[in-house]
Amino acid sequence: MNIKAEAKDTRFDLVKWLVVAALVAVAVVGNQYYSAEPILYRVMALLVVAVVAGFVAFQTAKGRSFFILLKEARVEIRKVVWPTRQETTQTTLIVVAVVLVMALLLWGLDSLLGWLVSMIVG
Repeated sequence: MNIKAEAKDTRFDLVKWLVVAALVAVAVVGNQYYSAEPILYRVMALLVVAVVAGFVAFQTAKGRSFFILLKEARVEIRKVVWPTRQETTQTTLIVVAVVLVMALLLWGLDSLLGWLVSMIVG
């Protein structure tokens, strides 16, 4: 795509973002205004407004960039080598043990310093 076409595409981005902000504001105010209605109807209405706002936001340059970022993040997540259950359990137990040891050390240091200060002051 050339620069003129990109500039033409982004020319109305501010208007589109204002429409998105207006849709979000309408959803918030409408949810408050119709607070006596059943929650199911309000959630359905909020979902519809959210889908419309997301569609409008996707039409902007930043919205398309965000969508590309999400796709690339998904590809990167698939490349991650996730730890096994055993590795996760062992790591968790090590963290818990270190936290407990540090808590005991800090408690002992706090008690010792408190005792020393009370000996000096009292």
